[in-house]
Amino acid sequence: MVSREKYFFNNVEDRIKSRKRHKYYWNDITHYCNYFSHPEYSILEIGVGTGELLNEIKGKRKVGIDFSEKIIERAREQFPSLEFHVMAAEEISLNEKFDLIIVSNLIGYVDDVQMVFEQLEKVCHERTKIIVTYYNFLWEPLIKFAEWTGLKKKAPNLNWLSQNDIKNLLSLAGFDVYRRMNTLMFPFYVPLLSTILNRYLVRLPLLRLLGLNMFSFATLKPVPHESVSKKYSVSIVIPARNEAGNIENAVLRLPQFGKHQEIIFIEGNSTDNTWETIQQVKEKYSATHDIKIGRQDKKGKNDAVRKGFSIASGDILMILDADLTVPPEDLPKFYNAIASHQGDFINGSRLVYQMEKQAMRTLNLLGNQFFSMMFTFLLSQPLKDTLCGTKVIFRKDYENLEGNRKFFGDFDPFGDYDLLFGAYKLNLRIVEIPIRYRERQYGSTNISRFRHGAILLKMCIFAARKIKFI
Repeated sequence: MVSREKYFFNNVEDRIKSRKRHKYYWNDITHYCNYFSHPEYSILEIGVGTGELLNEIKGKRKVGIDFSEKIIERAREQFPSLEFHVMAAEEISLNEKFDLIIVSNLIGYVDDVQMVFEQLEKVCHERTKIIVTYYNFLWEPLIKFAEWTGLKKKAPNLNWLSQNDIKNLLSLAGFDVYRRMNTLMFPFYVPLLSTILNRYLVRLPLLRLLGLNMFSFATLKPVPHESVSKKYSVSIVIPARNEAGNIENAVLRLPQFGKHQEIIFIEGNSTDNTWETIQQVKEKYSATHDIKIGRQDKKGKNDAVRKGFSIASGDILMILDADLTVPPEDLPKFYNAIASHQGDFINGSRLVYQMEKQAMRTLNLLGNQFFSMMFTFLLSQPLKDTLCGTKVIFRKDYENLEGNRKFFGDFDPFGDYDLLFGAYKLNLRIVEIPIRYRERQYGSTNISRFRHGAILLKMCIFAARKIKFI
């Protein structure tokens, strides 16, 4: 049997050559870690090896640790601009918190995986994201065969862990796994064949279970609601087009929550007296409410939301549709969920509770259920209602999302998909909150079922190329 110490200490150059020889395999791991990173993130890699993965990941600060001094010396020679420390994964002693922590193909070699995961809390802030990569245990016979034939360098006896094992060990260490995925059905490059297998077929149900590389995404478990009830300030953006009869009720029915609360009305091309009503309400409640107002320059809800977010000052950004079909009284649920870190992007779901009879037309309901299935497939997690107008995100994450927007392009006139796709790309934990969907009390819907439905379908097809089949 090859010992862990001998494998890592005495084979540095061989491992570098092996990595180059199996570049296609390692490129898959690098690609997905990079996909879910961001240039503004600080990044720590545990078990950094000779630094190739860390060097390729985008980030503003990148640190790697490994227990082998010989390996770290080699990493420093290769990548002098990065920061490396000789340190065991079981005894992390860094005095810094990171936005993203990568544990790539390490857990098979350590004696106590739970202890390694418990050490991660030392370098996590409350919203740190962790990516754990490892071999799919179903591939063990093939990997053993590759070692026997010399296609792969012989390794120590590994811990062969399933995704459920990894999820359980992370949970015991105080983390929640919020997303899992498998990639790379065929770990060699053969023109066309590799593309078909690794870009398309491995994304499909059941076939995805055959992917060699397993990715688990985790974050610290939530904190109690009570401890964050006054921790964050909140900006509530209310886009309003032909909603004059709902403006005052939006203010009167809004509960007080958070450290400070500002209400931002953005009027957009109304044909009734919505703008005049907004001005009157701002003046009427100036002594009791912090109200900002504005008019959008372009058309569409997405433009209105972006304008509202651009003038918002709160730590947390919320959207509330001015038709009030999502009750303002439900917004504290959204605040509690994001403030206690049950999620980083909170999406309302109108399709859980029984809704009022005239709240949603039948074709709209069927359309929402169809797009729910599409998004569940695209984002690899259950999502019941992609088009609920109430969405909540931290302002810092929204600023990063804006920086990532060029990745998808300016394709969404509504804003729902722009935010959901952007949250996924940022590796945010997306959580849904069921709400009671009410009948509209004033005005009529601004949604065209067929024209807007066709636009949404085009956006799903576009997103499949950018999210699923990459």
